[in-house]
Amino acid sequence: MSQLEELLAVWIPRQRWFSGKGIPIQQIRVESRHTLVSAGPEGPDLNLLVVRAGQRGRSSRYQVLLGSRPSRSLPADLAGTAIGVCQSPGGRSRVIYDAAHDTQLTAMLLERFAAPAAAGGVRFRTLRGERIRTGSAGRLLTGEQSNTSLVFGEDYVLKTFRRVWPGPNPDLELNRALYGSPYVARPCGWIEADLPGYAEATTLAMLQDYIPGASDGWVLATADAEALTRGGGREAETSFTGDAALLGRTTAEVHSALARTLPTDVLSVTAVAELADAMVERLAMASAEVPELAEHAPRVMEAYADFARVDEPLPIQRVHGDYHLGQVIRTRSGGWVLLDFEGEPNVSVAERRRPSSPLRDVAGMLRSFDYAAGYLLVGHPDDEELEWSARAWARANREAFCRGYADGGGADPEKHLAVLRAFEFDKAVYEVLYEARNRPHWLRVPLESIASAAVAPPVPR
Repeated sequence: MSQLEELLAVWIPRQRWFSGKGIPIQQIRVESRHTLVSAGPEGPDLNLLVVRAGQRGRSSRYQVLLGSRPSRSLPADLAGTAIGVCQSPGGRSRVIYDAAHDTQLTAMLLERFAAPAAAGGVRFRTLRGERIRTGSAGRLLTGEQSNTSLVFGEDYVLKTFRRVWPGPNPDLELNRALYGSPYVARPCGWIEADLPGYAEATTLAMLQDYIPGASDGWVLATADAEALTRGGGREAETSFTGDAALLGRTTAEVHSALARTLPTDVLSVTAVAELADAMVERLAMASAEVPELAEHAPRVMEAYADFARVDEPLPIQRVHGDYHLGQVIRTRSGGWVLLDFEGEPNVSVAERRRPSSPLRDVAGMLRSFDYAAGYLLVGHPDDEELEWSARAWARANREAFCRGYADGGGADPEKHLAVLRAFEFDKAVYEVLYEARNRPHWLRVPLESIASAAVAPPVPR
């Protein structure tokens, strides 16, 4: 490995966006390097690297925004972002660091959108007629895991896709399909590149309007659930049910817009049965890894069998694909905006771009309401009053969301319980595996949802 690759082999596994945590890196290779910004020999450079990490017979590609400055010239506020020191081609020592923290470089990065041009295979694109406002530096958003986002004043947010997959990213594709909708942040531009071994141009980043003053859906929901449970009563009414109903209506309208803009299809009865078989396989794998799940597997299998017996074709279309309360924000005006149409980031882009049932998104949001309730119960396993209140909160908001979805023109969940129930269980099985591997103290949240849902089918209304 080169000196740079040796440094990256130590640094990359420590980053939140690295998907291969816990598995040793056997090989690191810089596959391509593109200089996006250069301020001369004494100034900072911004380089975009595509790095391939090999781990136990598999490999993944990542995007690294790498800053470099002459040695000993790194500003004090960037000292914590340093990766190491490398020799430049001219023989000079330069310190390399995480450029996402460098306000000087991020301001210059935004300027590239104002004058789009190719830079060694990397292209800055803007939508026709879009005039990019420059003059602000990027502020790094905290909390993201699989990507990195920079906010420029109150104008834009630039999301860089850390895991690199070939072809157009679904987040850009679906946001462009929804252009003009009040339910998404308006896309303004993107960065793409022709990378070695990829036939299609690969999306590296997306520039969107920033929505100032918006509130995170997960934060709003959990705060409401906590306020209800603090009351100590057994009232199921919550102040969030109106928001949940509006979110259901908004979701249905987004699904309708996607169906009007992008191709749709139907799954035959045979294809539905094959989808149910895939769910059974995932359940078997998860049960083998998490023994606590195995005791509920027979009843989950019954739900999958009901799904396999659905006797009519299942409409499919492009959907969000990773839908939950953390993927929506409530604006100052009280409406909802959907974010992150990327889909499950650890699944290939080709798979994420496949049409699916809109009820898959509905199931994801219903699971999220259960999670918001279960979040309150972590650390309180024996508090029966708290559990009753939390479950009542989830039930009320699930019902409100389903009503809103049907009223907004979506498929009425009450009339498609076999399909909805299968998608919910499939999502919960995924959650069991995730929590067992990453947050064992949260494992009870999906397990208890599976246990209670396995006893009786959900009642959306």
